[in-house]
Amino acid sequence: MTVRSVSSPEPTLRPDAVGFVDGLVIGLASTSPAYSLAAVLGPVVALVGVHAPGVLLASFVPMLLIAGAFAALNRADPDCGTTFSWVTRAMGPSAGWIGGWAITMTGVLVLGSLAEVGVRFTLLAVGLDGWTESTPVVMGLTVALIVLMAWICVRGTELSARLQNGLIVAQTVALGVFAVVAVTRGIRGDSPFGALTPSWSWLDPFGAGGAALTSGLLLGVFAYWGWESAVNLTEETTDSRTAPGKAAVLSTVVLLLTYLAVATAVVSFAGTEWLGANADEEEAVFALLSSEALGGWDWVVLLAVATSAIASTQTTIIPASRTGLSMARRGALPRRFASIAPAHRTPDVSTWWVAAIGVAWYVVVGSISENALYDSITGLSLLIALYYALTGLACAVYFRRRLRRSVRNLLLLGVGPLVGAAMLAWLLVLSVRDLADAENSYTGQAWMGVGPPLVIGVGVMVVGAVLMMWWRWQDASFWRERPSTYDG
Repeated sequence: MTVRSVSSPEPTLRPDAVGFVDGLVIGLASTSPAYSLAAVLGPVVALVGVHAPGVLLASFVPMLLIAGAFAALNRADPDCGTTFSWVTRAMGPSAGWIGGWAITMTGVLVLGSLAEVGVRFTLLAVGLDGWTESTPVVMGLTVALIVLMAWICVRGTELSARLQNGLIVAQTVALGVFAVVAVTRGIRGDSPFGALTPSWSWLDPFGAGGAALTSGLLLGVFAYWGWESAVNLTEETTDSRTAPGKAAVLSTVVLLLTYLAVATAVVSFAGTEWLGANADEEEAVFALLSSEALGGWDWVVLLAVATSAIASTQTTIIPASRTGLSMARRGALPRRFASIAPAHRTPDVSTWWVAAIGVAWYVVVGSISENALYDSITGLSLLIALYYALTGLACAVYFRRRLRRSVRNLLLLGVGPLVGAAMLAWLLVLSVRDLADAENSYTGQAWMGVGPPLVIGVGVMVVGAVLMMWWRWQDASFWRERPSTYDG
């Protein structure tokens, strides 16, 4: 009698590890609301003045439309690879691979910068201002924070969710306190900057003219970026076909309300002249404002930015690692990237690779120049607009047989995603135009005749195309897949 050994099934991501609220929190945390507002509010005010809240409102429109596309596609295909999987099904392997690469690299490029902001603002919040002047200290703590966040991601999605729940509460409370105090002092006229009384006209995005609106929208889209992390957890979320998509859509709405409230409060308290003059300070604007608005309680806002950046450091790893896992499962990347830790049911290899490449990018580029590191973040706008637009287009293509069945299907599965994709494609073209000018960069010097952010953004995609062709030559199995349509 021959005894045949039965191989144990390969581990999968842990189902039902998180619920709807956890997904919503992770979607919110991934955008890093306090940090994003601190980074973009000054430059937006410099462009459009009191109409900054209106620009943030206008930027919300393409985000909501693309979030709707994510929700629809997730119902049909709850794959943790999101854009990669959906674009592959709708438009073919090469387009899907590029979409997956764009998602992964956005996480890698921004990881170190987020962690550094978390470190710097934590040091400021606890009164260790002098430490922020030491590059070795800041860089060492930043690397340690990235490693810690990657370890937490590998230890389990439940642990990640619990950490995010605590960080989002701290961040929200701090932002709320700051907004209430700032708008109250603004209305009273009790501000050293020349307070302004809030007006409904501030919500008009067209008040400052078309050119200013266009540039403001580019910044606004960056402020909303990241909500889709909730959908990357679809295979680990209870009610995986509907809950992640709902969390993504709701997170964009919550972000809109948060951004409008805080932006209105800041403009009312600080006025446009001071904000415009200090636009180049970026996230430091909140540090300066907090001391004026809250006095000895300025650590509240510093804590908000710190927890925001730390939370986003962790949640940025989630979409990149799970996209890598999904790509490897389909044969679009080497199989080892599909490894799942049996004990914790998380993508261990892809998580550590994302952290390692993120650390290497941060250390190498940051050692060359802090401005070069900022330019790499600016180049993210190209990758973000690309994969969001691809997702919107893929939604309309994948569901094209359902569009004629009802007006609802036509609007939600076709028109909405296509409009969102068109808006983002338009912003992508404008980004290329603007980033080609070296004067729009932090470095201020041309690389290859154009601005460094454009070189970095395009260079990342060129490297991706080369890697895709190399892996196709090594293993063409993934490229045998053919586009399909949804027949359900």
